[in-house]
This record gives sequence, structure tokens and C-alpha cells, in this order.
Amino acid sequence: MQQSCPKHLKHLVVKPGAKVDLGDIDPRKVDFLGGEETVRERLTEDITAIDALQDRLYAEGKRALLVVLQGTDTSGKDGTIRGVFNATGPLGVSVTAFKKPSEEELAHDFLWRVHLAAPRRGTIGIFNRSQYEDVLIGRVRKLAPKEVIEQRYEQINDFERILAENGTVILKFMLHISRKEQAERLQERLDDKTKNWKFNAGDLEDRKLWDEYQKAYETALSRCSTEHAPWHVVPADRKWARNAIIAAIVRDTLEAMDPQYPKLPWKPSDFRIE
Repeated sequence: MQQSCPKHLKHLVVKPGAKVDLGDIDPRKVDFLGGEETVRERLTEDITAIDALQDRLYAEGKRALLVVLQGTDTSGKDGTIRGVFNATGPLGVSVTAFKKPSEEELAHDFLWRVHLAAPRRGTIGIFNRSQYEDVLIGRVRKLAPKEVIEQRYEQINDFERILAENGTVILKFMLHISRKEQAERLQERLDDKTKNWKFNAGDLEDRKLWDEYQKAYETALSRCSTEHAPWHVVPADRKWARNAIIAAIVRDTLEAMDPQYPKLPWKPSDFRIE
């Protein structure tokens, strides 16, 4: 378990067992990052470093990094993937977007489809939504009995522990936006013809349940932030700040993992290209 976090971002980590109140966390407060221009420059540096570190991780082929992105509709999961990982070599990165379960997936336990998508050694796996849908929408929409939902928190912790003990480092990010910011982003999807395709009328139904979803997130954050798989609450109203925070933590973690190119049983000088 080699998660790491820059000192100026450690307050974003949810300590195991800590009670979380999202109402106390301002999704627009990012002054701890410094000026926007400086932050954007650092983001560019971090993205470049992530690409180089991922190359070493892929060559080493012994461990994996799993990045979980979770958040309400319009919180920026897709934007984070583009903004932080677009420059990273595609061979060593996988992205899985978890949508409504298929009949095949529903015929198995709720973690079955998630385990199938876990990153293989040498790669960075990114989950756009995740196993937490089953204690978020599952809880709010009452898609399973209360006692079943209650069991899932510890089952998720056990699942993540298994991954961690078998060489997968796990970083989990809750993209925390305000209700006001969500309204503006939804309106933008209606006003911008190039974004109309993103609009889903069902998002308006979930928006009516904002408070219930916030409580469901607070429970998941409190009960499933562990030493082997910590949660980070990322203030995400400002997209550039969101990307900068996640890139810095991913880079710091990869540097702590310190992947190495494999030692080969030969030297380049042993060969001559005719």
C-alpha cells in the first residue's frame, strides 16, 4: 500500500472512521493550491510526470494503480479523465464506465463486474463510477433491501483489501460540487448544441434527491475510507483545481511506488545491428 499525498492536500483525505459532513466542505475553496496560473503550470508538469511513471509501471509489470472517480451528475468524472490522463500512454491505461447493470451482471454478486474490470499488473485502471454505485443509488433509490445495502460497506472494504494485498494501489476521489454548480452545468448542456447529447432528463430526477445522495455519500466516505484504500474529497466546482488536485496525488503516489524498468539478462553492447 503506497498511496501518497502532497502535504498541502492531506486535509482532503478522509481519515478511517472519521465522520464526514459534506456541508462543511466548500467545493469552491481552493486557495490552498495557490494562484491559478501557477497551478495550471504545475498541472502540466504533473501530467508529464504521470506519463513517464506509467511507462515505468508498465515495463515493471508487477503492480497496478486503481483510480476511482465518484461524484454526482456533472461533477466532472469524464473531464478529469481527459484533463489528467489524456497524455498517458494508452497501452498502460484502462477506463471503465459503470452504467446500469446488465442482466448478466445482475445474475452475479454486485462486485463481480467490478472485479472483472480491476486493472492488471503494470497498468493504471480508472473507474468512472464504481462499486460505490451499489451503496449510493442503490441506497437512495432503494434498489436492494436495507440490510443488504448495510452489508455492502464491509464487503467493499474486504474487496479493496484483497486488491491492495495483491499489488493494486487504490486511490478514491469523490468529486464534490455544489448544487448551484450542478444547475449551471446542466443548463450548459441544454444551451450548448455540442453538449446536448450529454443531457439526460433522468439527472433532473436525481437532482430532486440531492440531500439524500449527499447523506449516502457521507456514509460511504465514513465507512469505506481505509488505510489500504483512502477516500479524498476533492472540491470540484473549479475544473482546473479539480484536475490539479487529482494529478498531484496520482503523481505523488506513483513516485512513492517508484516503479523500475526491469533488469535484463543482457547488455545493449552485447548486440550489433548490421
